[in-house]
Amino acid sequence: MAVFSSQFYCFYPSPLGQIRLIEIQEHLSQADFVEDLPQAENISETFKESYSAFLLTVCQQLDEYFTGIRQKFDLKLKPQGTAFQCSAWNALLRVPYGETWSYLQHAQEIKNPKAVRAIGQANARNPIPIIIPCHRVIGKNGELTGYAGGLGRKAQLLELERRFKHGQKN
Repeated sequence: MAVFSSQFYCFYPSPLGQIRLIEIQEHLSQADFVEDLPQAENISETFKESYSAFLLTVCQQLDEYFTGIRQKFDLKLKPQGTAFQCSAWNALLRVPYGETWSYLQHAQEIKNPKAVRAIGQANARNPIPIIIPCHRVIGKNGELTGYAGGLGRKAQLLELERRFKHGQKN
């Protein structure tokens, strides 16, 4: 990994578990659920723990999302991945809040309808879940399938969005 002049991380206490946010030059590059991180990973060697102005904005927008105020994030993103993965993640930003796409619809959105499995693999490697909403992609039969943060979290995120989209606060 290249070392940049401004590399920071902080922890966000979401209702679904602790999330580590990583900033590289005022762009969000990762948002990992902490318990999902490999034990051997030691980020403190290359990143500095800090609540930079940018990371505070990320935390504020996540607060707004979890309380139903925000439906679309307004953040500079820089996920690290292949050209195909970045294309798939960019398409996820077009899935409307509170709605879902099938993996086939997602593949069709990037003009590659035969790439359904590759879409699933790209979503599994999404380094910025929630903000890049891979939780909104489900099986063609409507079943929840695959989510790096766990199917329980995927179900909770979809329910949160469904509830707030339809104006329910509880």
